[in-house]
Amino acid sequence: MTVAATSSRALDRFLDELWAVEGLSDHTLVAYRRDLESLTHWLEARGASLETAGAADLLGYVSTRMQGGARPKSITRALSSIRRFYRYLVHQGEREDDPSAGIESPRAGRPLPDSLSEAQVEALLRAPDLADAVGLRDRAMLELMYATGLRVSELVGLEQSEVNSRQGVVRITGKGDKERLVPLGEEAAHWLARYQREARPDLMDGHPPCESVFVTRRGSGLTRQAFWYRIKAHARRAGIESPLSPHTLRHAFATHLLDHGADLRVVQMLLGHSSLSTTQIYTHVARARLQGLHAEHHPRG
Repeated sequence: MTVAATSSRALDRFLDELWAVEGLSDHTLVAYRRDLESLTHWLEARGASLETAGAADLLGYVSTRMQGGARPKSITRALSSIRRFYRYLVHQGEREDDPSAGIESPRAGRPLPDSLSEAQVEALLRAPDLADAVGLRDRAMLELMYATGLRVSELVGLEQSEVNSRQGVVRITGKGDKERLVPLGEEAAHWLARYQREARPDLMDGHPPCESVFVTRRGSGLTRQAFWYRIKAHARRAGIESPLSPHTLRHAFATHLLDHGADLRVVQMLLGHSSLSTTQIYTHVARARLQGLHAEHHPRG
């Protein structure tokens, strides 16, 4: 028996159960079938099946739907069907686990995060005065934040032992004490190394050792508030009038990755989000930008 036939029989049994036990309407049963057949086709194209799919398969399906422009309400409804199907299989003893149990529904109605265009980011990165040790420090911090998507708290809390220059990664302890490795990228690695070589010794001169990577003239680590003040000052110098927040470069990091074709699950991992639904907000930012470009440049926009 083929994978498709097996999946079809499992789906038919599930729908028969809903009809016989719960007396659901034909319209509702058709909606369940449509949702689960959509998942079935997606899985079969990747050599998997409805009955044997794992959590990673289901996350991949949700990610594909999100990046394809499906609305949160549509994905939430599909996930409701998927959850009921796998709970049915567990109840029937056909599976020991429910792969849908840990998958959250997208959150509708969340405000879009403030972000910057790629040109604005370039202007911001070039704003610090490199003739000054603090300016070189700020350039390294901005480059690192844009290259990695770190939270401001993660950036200012970064310690020397968490930077692996040889492998080009930083080890971050994020929310919930969860660790993740984030690649630096060549440009950020260059500026970080230059800061460590040229500016940090100057800033630390005459002060006791400090584990913080980024330090003030007093030889101590920066606070989130101090760095936010520096970001606003550099944005003014760069002529950026767009609304800013302490996480603007983190938002730009995620949006620009998606603009250039990155997979949503990769962005989720780099940002340290526990749920794909949290990362999903950035697909709206990227899509809104593409719609704006289309309207501006297409002859029938």
